[in-house]
Amino acid sequence: MFTFFRKLFGKTSYTEGDPMKKFLIVGLGNIGPKYENTRHNIGFKMLDYLVEKEELAWETGKLGDIATYKKKGRTFLLLKPSTYMNLSGKSVKYWLEKEKIPLENLLVVTDDLNLPFGTLRIKTKGSDGGHNGLKDIQNVLQTTKYNRFRFGISDAFSKGRQVDYVLSNWSEEETEKLSERLQKGREIIESFGLAGVSITMNTFNGTL
Repeated sequence: MFTFFRKLFGKTSYTEGDPMKKFLIVGLGNIGPKYENTRHNIGFKMLDYLVEKEELAWETGKLGDIATYKKKGRTFLLLKPSTYMNLSGKSVKYWLEKEKIPLENLLVVTDDLNLPFGTLRIKTKGSDGGHNGLKDIQNVLQTTKYNRFRFGISDAFSKGRQVDYVLSNWSEEETEKLSERLQKGREIIESFGLAGVSITMNTFNGTL
């Protein structure tokens, strides 16, 4: 049993090879079935979609669930933090350092109230925009210069109802459209690792 946990939490690396070809893709969300289909958990949902389509499997690691995806010489370490949304930074920093992944190879998938539903945008820096997960990552990493993949969930809520809105389940209409948006998100994540963030921004930001 001790050997198992040492492998899981110790020096064993989930990825091998050139650090510049390794990417940490972090989906933000809250753990537990209560939050599974909420708008705030789109980061988890995006990575779950990729894992399902690639027939991968999640493993329980320190501070989060981990899956490894390899494509064309690149290694994507997929991470769903188990720290709850507001403490995401600790998990992000741990896995960046453990796997020796450079900051420029980090991509954080998050919901965004400022974008219409289903709009997908890549940014290389910016404020947290009031998002507690991004705020914690910014505080822990001590920088606003990290890549984020923003999934629009719109701001269709009445005054004072923001928390209820983001923690509510998708509407029936939104659910019907999610699959196509998740597939496009998968293409964006792969492009980020294979083509780089600049080409990915130029290719996808103006079309979605």
